[in-house]
Amino acid sequence: MSAKQHLYLVDGSAYIFRAYHRLPPLTNPEGTPVGAVYGYTTMLWKLAQDLHTADGPTHLAVILDKSSTSFRNEIYDQYKANRPAPPEDLVPQFPLIRDATRAFSLPCIEEEGVEADDVIASYARAATRRGWDVTIVSSDKDLMQLVGKCADDELEDGVTEGGCIDMLDTMKNARIGREEVIEKFGVPPELVGDVLALMGDSVDNIPGIFGIGPKTASKLIAEHGSLTAALDHAPDMKTSKLKERLLEGRDMAELSRVLVTLREDCPLPEPLEDFKLDAVPKEPLAEFLDKHGFSSLLKRLDAGAGSPARTTDLDPAKPVNKGALAETGGSRQDLPDMPEVDRSTYECVQSMERLEHWIARAFAARKVAFDTETSGLDAMRAEVAGISLALGPNDACYVPFNHGGSDMFAERPEQVDREAALRALKPLLESDAVLKICQNAKYDINIMARCGKAVGGIAMAPVDDTMIVSFAMDAGRSLDGIGAGGIGGGHGMDELAERHLGHKCLTFKELCGTGKKAIPFTEVPLDKATQYAGEDADITWRLHHVLKPRLPGEGATRIYERVDRPLIPVVARMEREGIKVDRSELARLSEQFAAETTRIEREIWECCGEEFAIGSPKQLGEVLFERMGYKGGRKGKSGQYSTDQTVLERLAAEGAQVATMVLEWRQLSKLRSTYTEALQAAINPDTGRVHTSYSLVGAQTGRLSSTDPNLQNIPIRTEIGRQIRKAFVPEEGNVLLAADYSQIELRLAAHMADVPQLKEAFEKGEDIHNRTALEMFGSVDRDTRAQAKTINFAILYGISRWGLGGRLGIEADEAQAIIDTYFQRFPGIQNYIHSTLEKVRERGYSQTLFGRKTWFPRINSKNQAERQGSERAAINAPIQGTSADIIKRAMVRMMPALDQAGLGKVRMLLQVHDELVFEVPEGDVAAASPVIERVMAQAALPAVELSVPLGIDIGSGMSWDAAH
Repeated sequence: MSAKQHLYLVDGSAYIFRAYHRLPPLTNPEGTPVGAVYGYTTMLWKLAQDLHTADGPTHLAVILDKSSTSFRNEIYDQYKANRPAPPEDLVPQFPLIRDATRAFSLPCIEEEGVEADDVIASYARAATRRGWDVTIVSSDKDLMQLVGKCADDELEDGVTEGGCIDMLDTMKNARIGREEVIEKFGVPPELVGDVLALMGDSVDNIPGIFGIGPKTASKLIAEHGSLTAALDHAPDMKTSKLKERLLEGRDMAELSRVLVTLREDCPLPEPLEDFKLDAVPKEPLAEFLDKHGFSSLLKRLDAGAGSPARTTDLDPAKPVNKGALAETGGSRQDLPDMPEVDRSTYECVQSMERLEHWIARAFAARKVAFDTETSGLDAMRAEVAGISLALGPNDACYVPFNHGGSDMFAERPEQVDREAALRALKPLLESDAVLKICQNAKYDINIMARCGKAVGGIAMAPVDDTMIVSFAMDAGRSLDGIGAGGIGGGHGMDELAERHLGHKCLTFKELCGTGKKAIPFTEVPLDKATQYAGEDADITWRLHHVLKPRLPGEGATRIYERVDRPLIPVVARMEREGIKVDRSELARLSEQFAAETTRIEREIWECCGEEFAIGSPKQLGEVLFERMGYKGGRKGKSGQYSTDQTVLERLAAEGAQVATMVLEWRQLSKLRSTYTEALQAAINPDTGRVHTSYSLVGAQTGRLSSTDPNLQNIPIRTEIGRQIRKAFVPEEGNVLLAADYSQIELRLAAHMADVPQLKEAFEKGEDIHNRTALEMFGSVDRDTRAQAKTINFAILYGISRWGLGGRLGIEADEAQAIIDTYFQRFPGIQNYIHSTLEKVRERGYSQTLFGRKTWFPRINSKNQAERQGSERAAINAPIQGTSADIIKRAMVRMMPALDQAGLGKVRMLLQVHDELVFEVPEGDVAAASPVIERVMAQAALPAVELSVPLGIDIGSGMSWDAAH
């Protein structure tokens, strides 16, 4: 160890709650909850061992909170008033956590009447006065006030140089020094308390000054040098909202400054010398581990292993790549302890005897990875070519059904009979006693449900889906560019295999080729087909082995088990149901749109004085900005003018008639190609219906997305869009019923931001945009309601002054005044925005009311566009994600509720954002409507009890349009 003493002070409370949320509920032999105790023990063990082996650290102590109140509650009785009580099963673990700390022979310090932060501050200052360096193991922003060097006049006798204080964020493996504090707050550590006093803290219920967020607070303190100076300068400021807030909120700011100030003179219950760090002792640790049944940790202790393989860099002399782990966000896992993939071990099953052998083994294992190989990607048209199974690493097989050349005279390899194989597999796949593991299970479910007339279809259950498991934990987390789109949305098997297993899978192109030389999978030789198919099942099994145990530690078990996993068969069934479209109506619309585009095309040519390809951005740009001389044209890297919608809308607003016509021409052309033509081609010849494909991982907030064809982007507010919806019709004897959540995101915002005016309006059934217009402008008319509607939704999406100005057609300063007024009338919205962004910046993710995480790795990016884009998305993600969770819960409960009500002939066909579309027998509409309304209205319960009612609008008719 070095000559200079180095004290580490661990913020134990942060460790406790991290441990509680990372691990599943566990109990010791006596039945006492110990999940948090186990997690805390492993984290503390790792830290203590790393500190002991690193160069520099000499002393360590864990600091805990003694009670839930402190001297600050006497100063301000609302301090931490909003904090919920600790979870019921965590309370009995607190004393055991203290026992765990002492089992390591580490000091466990706590003081009545003060908080752990105050004790940490007092020990830190005492140590630096002795010349010791101090590292605070925490990421708490309040403790960042301490970062820096102790003043020379505070040194103890005989000490010539004070020690330094820094912080260690073990979650990000990042050290926090003076520069990092300045980067975060815009001011040095000694002024952090002043910034905190201005901005307040919703978590601790520190008031601050209403309407002043982190950026404004930082700017004020940086400009004036202190809180007092900033407040003293307020009377001399120009008249503004900020001036009013500073003048009116001075008392609260000064109170807040007292609340955020850390006490540095607390009694030190144990001397610093007692904190000396030694190796992890065997006793009394072994006794503690044995008592609570921590057998794996006990084995580690007996083996002499001090910590897991991966170590944390705790040596302050070594450089730390700050933010490196924050960038990857943990989306890359340490490689599992499994053998490398060996495709030569996979068996090609060519007899019923061998297939029955694998089926028997799968029943015995109670868990089997399963995958289908098919003739295409459309689950409603593809034919199954074979199936693969895996029971462990390199323990996989492929069962081909229909391989062989397309030439009728070609010799076909030996294979099992398709119908016989499916009959043999049916009991296994339908058995509740065997877990089926799939990657994109919805596709395999639909393939098997359509399999074989002799088999009658196979209903797979129960199923785990590695793609959905990954999404439940890592939505938005990956920045490596893998899988930006496609079926897996970044959670496809190839992407996950590279990310979590360090393995590159065989690709379909490698087997079948591309272009004219491409061959169907059924013509791939069996040896290569076995390698490809067996690998699919093998990798799926491995991914499940790696990802599923992470769910409890990531706090994602509830969202996966209660929302996403049960939704898989529901969505699969909706895809199979499909929806009928009127081909003749689509054809009529297509002809109408074609005639309209031809007419508009001629008018554009006449206006421009020449004929050109309107669909060519290059030609259109040259005509608009060179030949016609419109201003503001900008060329991109390709050398051609931009003619996107924003440019054309700007020109149209400036009076360019040709731009208006081009916009109309584009809309009609898109509607014709995307819908009236494409929907006709999408009609399934076997069912006569259109079957969209839903992605459960397509939107990182948890919303479902629709493709092939996309039925979620049909315009609904235009007459043209409504004409397309008229082509969606029911089967004879039925009607279409549409049930839509009314303004659900605004209702959730009212609840989550606690906005009394909005909650009251929803409770009374008022028009929320009218209420906003009244609050904002003092009167309600067509114009103020329209503005209020725009403002309501725009602010929930974190819109800027310029963005709002553009939408309302006003200057940015006027838009800012509207935003300020909105926040003044609805302060809860501004508090929600600030607290949400603060949490996301610190944790890297947002959460819905049901616990769904959405990661924002770019939230702290130095690139302004990336950072602001992440901030806007982060503001809306908890609201939009909660909305998505609610409708998913309603979908899962819907069919059982309808069946129980004797309405088994009702079919759920579509989910479009906040709407569900059903096909209902004409005589069942009156009975089905209240059941559907009840299920949707109560979908949040019992997990979440909302303080606003969920409104449901229901309509029915002989077309989708008529149902609205």
